[in-house]
Parts: sequence; C-alpha cells; structure tokens
Amino acid sequence: MKIQGSHRLPAGRERAYALLQDPEILAACLPGCEALVKVEEDLYEMKMKIALAAISGQFSGRVRIGDRNPVESFRLVVEGTGKIGFLKGEGLLKLREEGAETEVAYEGDVHVGGTIASVGQRLLDTTSRMMIKRFFDRLCERTRKACE
Repeated sequence: MKIQGSHRLPAGRERAYALLQDPEILAACLPGCEALVKVEEDLYEMKMKIALAAISGQFSGRVRIGDRNPVESFRLVVEGTGKIGFLKGEGLLKLREEGAETEVAYEGDVHVGGTIASVGQRLLDTTSRMMIKRFFDRLCERTRKACE
C-alpha cells in the first residue's frame, strides 16, 4: 500500500526536524506506541498496540532512521510483528520551510500480513490515513508547547 501526503508544523524547519528525531516526542505522538527505546544510533525498539476493526493486538519491532539530510529529509523504516500479523513500512520525509511553519511531505510503502491484512484494503487505507493524521495532530500540539 502506498502512502503519501503532507502536514504543516507550527515551527521552523530546524525545530521541526529536531522534533521528528526525538524518540520521546515520537513515542508520545505515535498512536498506540507504548515504548520506543534507543538500541543504538538511529535504531529503536518499539512496542505498540494496534486496533483495526474487530482485530487488535500487541506488536513489537524496530524503527530505524536513515538517509539523514539534516533539516531537509530523512527516511523512516518500521518493522513489527505480533500475534495478529506483521507490518513493514518505509517512508521518506521531506521538510520545507514556509514562513514560520514547516511543511512535512511524506511518501512511502506499507506492507501488512497475517490476520490484520484480512480486514481489506479500504479499511487499511482509511486507518493508515487516520493514524498519520493523529500523529501529526499530536506533533503539532507538542510543537506548540515546545515553542512556548
């Protein structure tokens, strides 16, 4: 499944980039994230709970940050497994300053398998968009607090 879109953050590009690299901020903003622990440079172990229609479960996995081009772009690679299946995703995030705000554009691919994949493509698309929106809404809220 392809994902793409963009969201605005109420901060300059350097601040937005720093927030998107902060594991505490990411853990607080990722829907369902219960833990995000640094294992080594640019690699984190993650615990997450996902609910999709009548299916829910715990996932454990890893998040890797790569291809850093400070304040301009970076790549996120996420892999997780649980009793209800697996997910693998990779996306490129690009930051562009627009006045006092930063537009974060993203594009990538997500693959799911197991029971969670049985809910159907339409529901997966809708849920993915909803989770991304929640992430950026929470990040905007944190950004505003960080700037006060």
